[in-house]
Amino acid sequence: MVTPVLDRPPAGAAPSPLRPKPKRDSPRDWRWSHRLAFAAAWGCGLALCAVAAAIVGYMGYRGLQYLDLGLLTSRPEASLKQDEAGGILDPVLGTLLLTVLGIGIATPLGVVSAVWLVEYGKPRALARAVESGIEVVAGTPDIVIAIFGLAIFQQSIFAPLSFTASGGGVFGRSFLAAGTMMSLIALPLIFGATREGLLAVGALTREASWALGKTRICTVREVLLPQVRPNIATGAALGMGRIVGDTAIVVVLLGATLQIEPQDGIPGIGLLRGTGSTLTSYVYGASPAGEGNAPQKAYAAAFVLLLIVLLLNAAVDAIARRSSRKAS
Repeated sequence: MVTPVLDRPPAGAAPSPLRPKPKRDSPRDWRWSHRLAFAAAWGCGLALCAVAAAIVGYMGYRGLQYLDLGLLTSRPEASLKQDEAGGILDPVLGTLLLTVLGIGIATPLGVVSAVWLVEYGKPRALARAVESGIEVVAGTPDIVIAIFGLAIFQQSIFAPLSFTASGGGVFGRSFLAAGTMMSLIALPLIFGATREGLLAVGALTREASWALGKTRICTVREVLLPQVRPNIATGAALGMGRIVGDTAIVVVLLGATLQIEPQDGIPGIGLLRGTGSTLTSYVYGASPAGEGNAPQKAYAAAFVLLLIVLLLNAAVDAIARRSSRKAS
């Protein structure tokens, strides 16, 4: 017996009067438990939006009261009087420099590790070890990473990366040392985002590239990586947020000095071998909990830090959207 096949109306055509219209799903028809879960989801989302708006609004209200051009263009000074404590130029420059160093090291390592693990993954024992190692790094507290980095960079073999004391001992604190350890806290985020993007690409895409005569490495470079650029950008944005907001590594490996102190030598290299501070350490030191006794400038610096994070996220989101449009 042959089952008759009903003709389907063409796409975009008006529904037939003989066919009942599909019933629209409305929360009024749900069970009470489903309605409560739906309301709770909305409530949590609105609460998170309210918390974010409160943080931005409060820091903007307090920070804009004391923020001016002179505060951004003058160097901080050690003083017990708030009007003589200088500006926040050095912490701003230290934040940007440390973020560039950390994300510049973490991004290629995270992307290459994710590509090798997803596309090759051999030998399997090594692949599992790499994945487990990244998970361990992701779960390690920042202060532990800082202490480990200090123990490493105080060795004599790493003396060129920081300045030495008068007795010949290696100081172990510099922008290079802090940036290297900062890359470890951003690496798991970039690795995870890139790996998820590669796993989301269908196997037919790879097979089509191989059928056209492309090698595996050429497929990765010309087909897969352009499709996962939004994922890489997202991981980089999250990594930069972690780097900008970290304080433990700054205090232990950068010295958290009030001003950037470059060393004599090759221009650029001396700056990287020097010590300094970031906005996070400056905010702590200037706050009532610290020793700077400049709470007004702490609010202004915190607002600048928040603006940097928001601008970084907006820029990376724009890059991701542009890459996504190009890929599509």
